[in-house]
Amino acid sequence: MAANNRRMSGKKGAQVGSGGQRRRGLEGKGPTPPAEMRKGHAKQRAAQAKARRAQGRTTQRRGGRSASELVVGRNPVVEALREGVPASTLYVQQFIDNDERVREALQLAAERGGINLMEAPRPELDRMTNGLNHQGLVLQVPPYEYAHPEDLVAAAHDEGQDPLIVALDGVTDPRNLGAVVRSVSAFGGHGVVVPERRAAGMTAGAWKTSAGTAARTPVARATNLTRALDAYKKAGVVVVGLAADGEAELGDLEALDGPVVIVVGSEGKGLSRLVGETCDVRVRIPMPGGAESLNAGVAAGIVLYEVARRRS
Repeated sequence: MAANNRRMSGKKGAQVGSGGQRRRGLEGKGPTPPAEMRKGHAKQRAAQAKARRAQGRTTQRRGGRSASELVVGRNPVVEALREGVPASTLYVQQFIDNDERVREALQLAAERGGINLMEAPRPELDRMTNGLNHQGLVLQVPPYEYAHPEDLVAAAHDEGQDPLIVALDGVTDPRNLGAVVRSVSAFGGHGVVVPERRAAGMTAGAWKTSAGTAARTPVARATNLTRALDAYKKAGVVVVGLAADGEAELGDLEALDGPVVIVVGSEGKGLSRLVGETCDVRVRIPMPGGAESLNAGVAAGIVLYEVARRRS
């Protein structure tokens, strides 16, 4: 038995194979990918950087979007719905007192269509509005889709017309922006340009003041207003700034007969230094009554009327 065990111990046991690893290792890994696809390669990093730059240009070209906005309170909500302010959702507090304004808000939202009606408990509405007195009604206004400044010139050329654009410099009251949009629409302009920072945007207040004309008159947002004006000049558009001490008078300015951008400053400070220096000419509006200045909406309306009169 012992001898038998010795004979058995001398035999080779089961061999552990490679599982095909050696064979697969000999097969190769296929063709070498291009340098742009190899992780960590300098050409791949360069290609990724180029893609990021292109994406950034695309985002800037679109003009960007504003943040969504909430209209809070029964009267403001009803007024916004009456004036056709774009809205995505109407929030109504649970167990709300069903007065005239609540009923009108619900009716207007239903008639408009496309507005979601959401019932929410009071604590949720308090959280949404940061504790403001919402009175049980909150209207969500979707982000405004801004155009790019170049789009306004392109739209004018598509219509076979000389561009007529208004740019606002330092105008921070949304109602003034809405009034300018309304005037641009009334006198056949092609849009309004506002700076991205320290300026009024297309809020619910601007929409209401525009009396619905914001739906057909584009507002463009410029990252840098001075650079946007320079781009207009290179495109053959004359940049005319409004200033109380302007070297030309409105009625004598021949530049208004052709492609023009009218730049309006704030009522208090007027045009900023850099924007004023960028203008091809600064024009004054004669005011025999002795007023020191006009607000942006009124000033833009006067100049737009003069342009429309000459073009008719």
